Amino acid sequence: MSGAVEIYEGAVDKGLEGVVACTTGISSIVDATLCFRGYTIEDLAAKSTFEEVIYLLWHDKLPSKEELALFRRELLAEMTLAPEVVKHLQGLPTKNVHPMAWLRTAVSSLALWDADSQKLDLENQKRIGKRLTAKMGPLVALFERTRTGKSFVAANPEKSIAWNFLNMLLGKEPDAEIVHMFDVCLILHADHELNCSAFSARVTASSMSDIYSDITSAVGTLKGPLHGGANEQVMLMLKKIGSMDAAVKWIKEALANKEKVMGFGHRVYKNGDPRAKILRKMSEEITKKTGQPHWYQMSALIDDTVQKEKGLLPNVDFYSATVYYSMGIPIDLFTPIFAVSRVSGWLAHVFEQYANNRIYRPRGKWIGKEGLKHP
Repeated sequence: MSGAVEIYEGAVDKGLEGVVACTTGISSIVDATLCFRGYTIEDLAAKSTFEEVIYLLWHDKLPSKEELALFRRELLAEMTLAPEVVKHLQGLPTKNVHPMAWLRTAVSSLALWDADSQKLDLENQKRIGKRLTAKMGPLVALFERTRTGKSFVAANPEKSIAWNFLNMLLGKEPDAEIVHMFDVCLILHADHELNCSAFSARVTASSMSDIYSDITSAVGTLKGPLHGGANEQVMLMLKKIGSMDAAVKWIKEALANKEKVMGFGHRVYKNGDPRAKILRKMSEEITKKTGQPHWYQMSALIDDTVQKEKGLLPNVDFYSATVYYSMGIPIDLFTPIFAVSRVSGWLAHVFEQYANNRIYRPRGKWIGKEGLKHP
């Protein structure tokens, strides 16, 4: 076995940290700058829409006015869930069911109504991609409406993905300003280089499995609390603290006891998550708009204190928690909403993997016993 040890000399364990696993032209992180196809996240958040960003991620360029209109029309037409699909999904258990477990099953089951689900030619890749991206929001809304005993709200193909999600989830026409904020949130979460779930999707795609399998793998990966779910924990933390007065005492005790404060730090960003800066301003605006400014005030106090005392900066999850909560979204749906956005990035990675494929087959550094003999 000595030869094997030499082969793996210098191997990196613990989450492949620092290992370059593939080449990609989708998104990049350099210091505190996040870019999609060369455009900074700040630029896209200020000037784009989620539908336009999806086009950018999939086609490596911003669309013309005509291209965007066609793409948007084709994409939004796929939001409709057929009656037989709704009936099937409404029959799935929802009581004491993790929303991401339900979503994982729902995404996988969509393949059963797609006669071309196993075809991987470029035309079908993009068609299935539109179908999955458009339907992720309606699926999450269907779960919530089903478990609360409310009727399913049909999609409106004349409206955006952001508008439709809020309308289908809450059962009423959403405020235009809040729709815009949610659209920006979808842009911010659309992709993030080779994150855990994107890598999972690429690994599945590398075996030349179908797109539904690829995205089901990604949803299952996002379900894990070390990847998705941190913004849920942030909101639960804030609700537990309860008030500004309590927040001062809580943060001092937490830091003194070296307790983990949710929503801080990042594996890649060492000088701050650019998405968090955008979301902080949005949190201040929406909590004021909805008459709940204390959620932002508590968050800002904790943020400023942790930065001052520990030098830790907030990540995307910290302020997205109060933004989503102020929109009336149930806390345990924060991670499924992540999927509503990130499916666009997962698909970009899947398309890129198919276009230049080699099956992933890493090696493991041997640390086990050697030279044993059966008696």
